[in-house]
Amino acid sequence: MALPLESDLLRIFLTVAEAENVTHAATLLGRTQSAVSMQVKRLEEVAGAPLFARGPRGMALTEDGARLLPYARRIVGLVDETSAAMRTRPLDGPVRIGIPEEYSTTILPRALAAFAERHPATEVTVLCGYSSQQMAALDNDELDLAVIFEWSETNSGEVLAVDPTVWTTSDAHGCHHQNPVPIAIYLRSSWCRDFAIRALEQHTIAYRIAYSCDTSNSLRAAVTAGLGIAPLARSNIPPGCRELTLADGFPPVDSSRVVLKRNPNRAAPAIDGLAEMIREAFGPLSGMQTAAAV
Repeated sequence: MALPLESDLLRIFLTVAEAENVTHAATLLGRTQSAVSMQVKRLEEVAGAPLFARGPRGMALTEDGARLLPYARRIVGLVDETSAAMRTRPLDGPVRIGIPEEYSTTILPRALAAFAERHPATEVTVLCGYSSQQMAALDNDELDLAVIFEWSETNSGEVLAVDPTVWTTSDAHGCHHQNPVPIAIYLRSSWCRDFAIRALEQHTIAYRIAYSCDTSNSLRAAVTAGLGIAPLARSNIPPGCRELTLADGFPPVDSSRVVLKRNPNRAAPAIDGLAEMIREAFGPLSGMQTAAAV
């Protein structure tokens, strides 16, 4: 016959086992010492065996108590997880978000997975593209949220992280030693002209455009293959490549902030929920950049 082990009794059991003292456990549980002692006794009656050995130094688990311990943890954990899931209200309705391609295989999947787990009924549409594309879509009411790179101190959005753009080279090819240095850039980008190329010109670094494309993944491939150096977000440097620093004779391109912008004409719980997931997903990147700056 199955034992009717109540989750509340198991929670008290876990607290006493951790505290090794009924008085301390009662304080942690916000109950009286006598109430906790009675609940422990009741659990032992249900289990049909003593679970604690009582001594002058406190409460120690018996062999039966030690055997119950991992099961009690699993049961109480499952109850807590179920309670949290039941408190989370499903969010209906679509939500549209734009994000730079640099984060489409790192930050975005993590955020969407967390959001889908909590709110499976919500439809999410994603636009990956340049910051200028994201802003145009936001202005045209085609997006609810947009994660963009921003270089001005406009304070018009929530700063998620600082992810500087740097010149990147392949360790295997070392094409940054060539003169003029071959560079890989975005095909249609005023940013490349105003920041990346200008950084080279300001430091009188001779260059030639060896490769142009429309995506950051293509820039990563170009660098890895040794076709040229390329301006990439520091967090997006591919394996086998490295950042070129002032010690190599190359300046940083920018100190771009990663900013979350919202559509002022749209407000819904689903939008707030996805914004929270995006914020949490960028947390590790923000911490890494802070550590790098120290």
